[in-house]
Amino acid sequence: MSEIRFLLPFVLTMLICSAMYLPSHAGDKAPSGWKAGTAKVVITPEKPIWMAGFASRTHPAEGKLHDIWVKALALEDASGKQVVLVTADLLGFPKNISDEIREKLEEKHNLSKAQIILNSSHTHSAPVLRDALSDIYPLNDEAIQEISDYSDWLVEQVVGLVGNALQSLQPAEIHVGNGVARFQVNRRNNNAATLDRVSELNGLSDYAVPVIKVTDLSGEVQAIAFGYACHPTVLSGYDWSGDYPGFAQLEIEKLYPGATALFFQGGGADQNPLPRHTVPLAQQYGKTLAAAVDRVLNEDMRKLEADLQFAYSEIDLPLTTSPTIEQLSKFKDNSTNYQQRWASRLLDELKSGKTFSNSYPYPVQVWQLGDQPIMTLGGELVVEYPVQLKKIFGPDIFVMGYTNDVMAYIPTTTILREGGYEGATSQMVYGLQSTWDSPLENMIIHEIVRLAEQIGVKKPESKLIGD
Repeated sequence: MSEIRFLLPFVLTMLICSAMYLPSHAGDKAPSGWKAGTAKVVITPEKPIWMAGFASRTHPAEGKLHDIWVKALALEDASGKQVVLVTADLLGFPKNISDEIREKLEEKHNLSKAQIILNSSHTHSAPVLRDALSDIYPLNDEAIQEISDYSDWLVEQVVGLVGNALQSLQPAEIHVGNGVARFQVNRRNNNAATLDRVSELNGLSDYAVPVIKVTDLSGEVQAIAFGYACHPTVLSGYDWSGDYPGFAQLEIEKLYPGATALFFQGGGADQNPLPRHTVPLAQQYGKTLAAAVDRVLNEDMRKLEADLQFAYSEIDLPLTTSPTIEQLSKFKDNSTNYQQRWASRLLDELKSGKTFSNSYPYPVQVWQLGDQPIMTLGGELVVEYPVQLKKIFGPDIFVMGYTNDVMAYIPTTTILREGGYEGATSQMVYGLQSTWDSPLENMIIHEIVRLAEQIGVKKPESKLIGD
């Protein structure tokens, strides 16, 4: 017995030391370093206010196909850095509303502009917002006040939503992947009226379906953020809806009960869903997109390390020379509808002594989640921009348009030269006094590259042909 008592401390010590070096199977549930939180809120107007997107509408909304939403995904890395992705079933966040939201988020949560993405789906079945495309709608004083009241309420909903997402941060894992869907059609290079009789489409498109999957440590899906580059203009009636992105989000949330589905718009300014104009088509495209996302979620996705990097800037994009009083007067006399309202407003402003800026502060932003670059650009971004950026940084980058400020179409230099809606007349729709000047494309690409280099985004190594 005395020998046993003598050996007992030694045996216990050896057992403890051995346990320290045994293979552990707890790694699968060990914190990855990420934390994630989600929140969402219905933003369907309670009053039948005016709908955004189509100048042909003659009266406010009549009903709804489904609710429209704002959703938030908050992320925190291993060092405590935070970012928030906000997606919205809206035509776009205009500058004044975007700035107000981001100022309040900086005050409440110490989040800089670099840490916030405000992306809108660009659905044309959402409400008009304050100071956004106001010339195209025949609004009376009552309608203007209703829009202003809704816009104020929306700001508070978004700010509160982000706070809720941050409060719900929990340990998580993040995976990314890219799918594909092909219902977008380049509208500058294909005639929608004859589309059913052609066998080959023309022009550039970006068919990528970028997907971000957020799970808890047990593998349960908590959030699915996904994108596509295509105008949500299937529907043009008087019922609120998120158009095809809204139906896609509803479908994904049916497939993954308890998860939050967030849609972000890509560079789809010159891409239309064709054919269109019926609810069943919007549902079809929504299911097509949801199926593309579901396929990615069920294949091997790349796991991201818990590291966040981010950068943001606003560059002064140049505008061409503003029209004179004489030019506007002549244009007004020969125009109708929104073009006449646009000319009348500018005339009044010029006669009151207002001078117009020859540039616009354009938002550019880059995030890197682990090794996944996300590049965001303001305005209605044409598809040539994501195509160019993918040539520089590789096909797996995520590119968002319609982010942080939707102030106009963002054409390329070629589209500016060609003119047409995206290159010329759309500036009047957005209320700008003139078109962009030709340096804009090089300035935007150069700034994205600069910000990417600033936060360490790597360009893919070139490979020899045949490798």
